[in-house]
Amino acid sequence: MNTLLSIEKRNAVLLKMASLLQEERKAIITINKNDLQAYDGDDISMYDRLKVDDAKVDDMIKSVTHLASQEDPVGVERFRFTHDNGMQVYNKTASFGTVLIIYESRPDVTVEAAGIAFKSGNKILLKGGKESLNSNLKIVELWHKALKEQGASQDWVEYLQYNRSETRAFLEKPTQQVDLIVPRGGERLIAFVKQHAVCPVIVSGRGNNFVYVHKEADLDMALRIIVNAKTAKISACNALDKVLIDKHLFNKEEFVHNLISKLKEFDVEILGDEALSKNHDINLITSEDVWYEEFLDYKIVIGEIASNQEAIVKINTYSGGHSASIITANAAEAQLFMESVDNAAVYHNASTRFTDGGQLGLGGELAISTDKLHQRGPIGLQHLVTNKWYVHGNGQIR
Repeated sequence: MNTLLSIEKRNAVLLKMASLLQEERKAIITINKNDLQAYDGDDISMYDRLKVDDAKVDDMIKSVTHLASQEDPVGVERFRFTHDNGMQVYNKTASFGTVLIIYESRPDVTVEAAGIAFKSGNKILLKGGKESLNSNLKIVELWHKALKEQGASQDWVEYLQYNRSETRAFLEKPTQQVDLIVPRGGERLIAFVKQHAVCPVIVSGRGNNFVYVHKEADLDMALRIIVNAKTAKISACNALDKVLIDKHLFNKEEFVHNLISKLKEFDVEILGDEALSKNHDINLITSEDVWYEEFLDYKIVIGEIASNQEAIVKINTYSGGHSASIITANAAEAQLFMESVDNAAVYHNASTRFTDGGQLGLGGELAISTDKLHQRGPIGLQHLVTNKWYVHGNGQIR
């Protein structure tokens, strides 16, 4: 384990990384184009996450610059206590040690995740997907340059250029200490890591997010929120997949008609339950299993529901535990929904697209956890630490 660098040195590395990203902007985008051209899959969400353009580079620079401005998350006192025998007892935050991130497609994770891990005093092992290899290696090259120029070991950021079988072997029998693993990708990746890892794993689970349009909803607001949550970024885990519409909603048929028309403007494939599909131009659901699916595509399911309580039960049955929103003017019904839905993030009159470390005030995120231990929702700088007890005595024995 590397000796913890001073906060001044960690911040200097981050700021140097920001300037290198700016200097190498064109090279990064050019190299990424080669990855895009070589990608032979038909997964549009994967392709979207793989692409690096000027806006993505801007976000990378913003991420590490913001991290450099944040307080040191290591050594923060959480608790203090004076024992009856005079010992001074403190509990302080401490780095995990070495964090492994396994991710698909997204070169920006090579910046953001490594930055969060490094700022919080952790060595980071990066295992990206083969589809983004060239982009990732270029960004890691910049990390190593930033570390070297500040007199820090390049070991703080390491890229694991492993194939699937080599990754499995490393998970089952690591060749170096690994204290925490974070898989960031689809359900198959997460299942693979959970099956083979021998050290703690934080699960960044599936989305399959819901919006419930309560009978007292503002219909214009509901329409805007649903369209935004579904179409703004279909590759994001906070994108919308399911809409529940209260059967007692005023002007329900007109609202459903308007919603379908608007979604079709974005070429969204719409599936409906029996209650809605019989009166509207949408395809009937052929299997109840579709309620479990996360689409990451221009696809959505809409269904009718009888009450807030039924909506809560349905969401808790089918959702991935990520995000859910209620659209209503009734504050009491919103409170019931938010307290009862078992998701990492719950919303009242807002889009699920805000479940994001940057949007929720964390400055960035390592992943979005659907686990309840040790952190739920976006995992930011403050969460990539554990804790440690410091006890000062003068000869006390028990």
